Amino acid sequence: MFTGIIRDIGLIRAAQGGPGGVRLDIETGFPLSSQDMGASIACAGCCLTVVALKGSVFSVDVSAESLTKTTIGTWAPGTRINLERALKMGDELGGHLLTGHVDGLAKLEEIRPDGDSRRLTIRVPDDLAKFIAPKGSVALDGISLTVNEVDGARFGVNIIPYTWTHTTLSDRAIGEELNLEVDLMARYAARILGVGA
Repeated sequence: MFTGIIRDIGLIRAAQGGPGGVRLDIETGFPLSSQDMGASIACAGCCLTVVALKGSVFSVDVSAESLTKTTIGTWAPGTRINLERALKMGDELGGHLLTGHVDGLAKLEEIRPDGDSRRLTIRVPDDLAKFIAPKGSVALDGISLTVNEVDGARFGVNIIPYTWTHTTLSDRAIGEELNLEVDLMARYAARILGVGA
């Protein structure tokens, strides 16, 4: 489990493989001497397993399924990604509970200034729109965010300066896709109510 509070921005150093699967080498500022093999790290919101460690670089294997359902297939050496290590019992839950299982790809439609902050308009796949609610939570590229308003399959979020500069949102351009994880409680509530999941 994760919280959506980004702790580091990693850098893709190498990507080897193809459509059937890829191994990624990711450089991080995390103290990897205390990182266990087989541990989970959320990489731009995708829960991936550490399979190798060397210096400041950890490696993960990515399946074909993950390549087709997330933005991972677009990552190349030099790509910056949000990182969060798995939540430990007793850690502060600063964002909201996340599984690191990406539900779909959302598209960034608009970025506009709002004082010192930025307002982003996001479009989600129609089948996921029912899980987005005003003042509810979503994760975009692993970042825990509060939904401001909803209009059909579009919703808005406010990005404060700290989040803008301490995540990869400042790297994104209009038209680009983001990894989306809907709120876990919304998914279960929809299932219980028979709305679909």
